[in-house]
Amino acid sequence: MLEKYREEKEKLERLIGKKNRKTEFYNGIYNRYVDPVLTREHIPVEWKYDLNPQTNPFFMERLGVNVVMNAGAIELDGRICLVVRVEGNDRKSFFAVAESESGVDGFRFWDEPVMLPDTCPEETNVYDMRLTKHEDGYIYGVFCSESKDTSVKDLSAAVAAAGIVRTKDLKNWERLPNLVTLRSPQQRNVVLHPRFVNGKYGFYTRPMDDFIDTGSGGGIGFGLCEDITHPVVDEEIMTSLRKYHTITEAKNGAGAVPIPTEKGWIHIAHGVRNTAAGLRYVIYGFATDLEHPEKVIAEPSGFLIAPREEERVGDVSNVVFTNGAVVRDNGQVLIYYASSDTRIHVAETTQKQLEDYVFHTPKDPGRSADCVRQRVEMIRRNKEFLKRI
Repeated sequence: MLEKYREEKEKLERLIGKKNRKTEFYNGIYNRYVDPVLTREHIPVEWKYDLNPQTNPFFMERLGVNVVMNAGAIELDGRICLVVRVEGNDRKSFFAVAESESGVDGFRFWDEPVMLPDTCPEETNVYDMRLTKHEDGYIYGVFCSESKDTSVKDLSAAVAAAGIVRTKDLKNWERLPNLVTLRSPQQRNVVLHPRFVNGKYGFYTRPMDDFIDTGSGGGIGFGLCEDITHPVVDEEIMTSLRKYHTITEAKNGAGAVPIPTEKGWIHIAHGVRNTAAGLRYVIYGFATDLEHPEKVIAEPSGFLIAPREEERVGDVSNVVFTNGAVVRDNGQVLIYYASSDTRIHVAETTQKQLEDYVFHTPKDPGRSADCVRQRVEMIRRNKEFLKRI
């Protein structure tokens, strides 16, 4: 029993100690890394096994872990902390904090998962927390709070709400009431803006008619509330819209907390389209105005990150999803994204590169004929340039 426990602990330490390295992938925007930064193999042994030989004589997993994914991200006391969605074999998700000095490897989970205040008896599942360092001094976590839809007989029917907690240290959490949006029955993928807007708290929302269907919402919304301890949004202004025959055709939603630059707020969001193989999730970028964070001012064409190679295979295949990014003091930007709802990766860039990408990448002209003209024009400019050098 103890021998097997030590073997598993040694495997875990070797995994945590493994240095990550960049892949040969190149697009000038960001670097990919060979290894995921977190997987289910990173889960502490004590979280899965009963170590008492009297109650677990065969050293079996008693509480298994299926996947590790969708992490909120923040820098705290010089270290990168991820609030990770951990899904057990029982399909229930919970949050756990993992930290690293480098942000690209060496992530280690804290001793115990997060125990959020249990204030919603009807709540069945929680997941996908976004972390916002707000100028009011708190770190806010906004996450999906899922409950059974008791108004219908369908056993899979659910209700999604935006749960809100706040903390100063990721250890002591205060649960606030769920966000209320008067014009949208349900909410998921909600992000709190890091600064006050006209003295109010700003929320990026995803208006939904029901648990799956974004319906008439049309894209990512933005709304204001007076009091974060009684969060009510009475109007949602649409920002990044869904569009026909694009990466956001089926639905889209806010991802990481917006990044401030001199030119505007950079957003890293997710877009979804339908295919013969099912829904395909990718990550895309856009920018909004500094003073009017609901106003889109830049929309580079296409996706920023899409699933590649082994990233395409997992619990829910052909998916990349982000709800966390960190900007470090040296300008490094670390975008944490999950692949196929199974594991967490990092894409590394800089604030200057990200700004250049968002503000100087051409916009999607919307039609094949216009897209090919756009590409041919660049090819011809390149030919002229090469003649001159």
